[in-house]
Amino acid sequence: MRIEVLLDVKTTPGEGPLWDVDQQRLYFIDSMDGRVFRTTVDGTELRAWDVPRKIGSMALRKDGNGAIVSLQGGFHLLDFKTGEVDLLHDPEPGLTNNRLNDGKVDKRGRFVAGSMDTMEEGPKGSLYSVSTDFKVTTLDSKIVCSNGPCWSPDGRTFYFADTWSGEIWAYDYDLATGGVSNRRTFAIVDTSCGGATDGATVDAEGCVWAALVYAGKLVRYAPDGTVDRIIDLPVKKVTSVMFGGPNLDILFVTSMAKPPLPRFPGDGPLRGSLFAIHDLGVRGVPEMRFGA
Repeated sequence: MRIEVLLDVKTTPGEGPLWDVDQQRLYFIDSMDGRVFRTTVDGTELRAWDVPRKIGSMALRKDGNGAIVSLQGGFHLLDFKTGEVDLLHDPEPGLTNNRLNDGKVDKRGRFVAGSMDTMEEGPKGSLYSVSTDFKVTTLDSKIVCSNGPCWSPDGRTFYFADTWSGEIWAYDYDLATGGVSNRRTFAIVDTSCGGATDGATVDAEGCVWAALVYAGKLVRYAPDGTVDRIIDLPVKKVTSVMFGGPNLDILFVTSMAKPPLPRFPGDGPLRGSLFAIHDLGVRGVPEMRFGA
């Protein structure tokens, strides 16, 4: 195993790494600065787009017309050619201290993303699904900080975490309707190291990889929820993970340069870097695009 710094961009909180197999490019975001980045597998190319509000996640559109983005203030469409950002729907217009956070696309092209209380104190967030015709449905509620949405390789089990619950949940996922049911505890997170669950992804063997923010660890959970592997990173504030590269065998890891609240710890000189982990002997699964 080899860990390299792909880009030292000092993202305030880097988040949402997304490998696109069509373009062979990695997208990631800076949540607080409101920016979307795109780079090559070797980090030699870097481009950025600004969005008008804090951003929680993004997904590329199947029709090639940019991305759907979850912002503070609702779901929007970002046009990469013009840089314009247009509102689709704000599911929480009265919750001024909330913002949309982590999200990904299911096998039928729906974008599933949750919201969070920006003070990370109260269960004011919800989990939403945006259908391919832009209809927004609430899937779950009473969430403090939505994180780590991802699916089993067959798309029929949905994984999700409320960061401060100390658990990763699994739901039965109905691919036909986009509905969830039978929420249960998939894994108990070891928080004794000071960490909490952040972004996550699933590999081709059906294992869940989760970033433990503030602990500097990545944990691979087997399909039965047991801990299979733990990797220590050179920074404490690791935020999310995604497999990419030509063979989907490089694990990209985002990190945070500055904690969102004073009670969270600082970090070393590599804080805010984008990392690439090689030679894990594991491959990921291709991420889907949003749309019909």
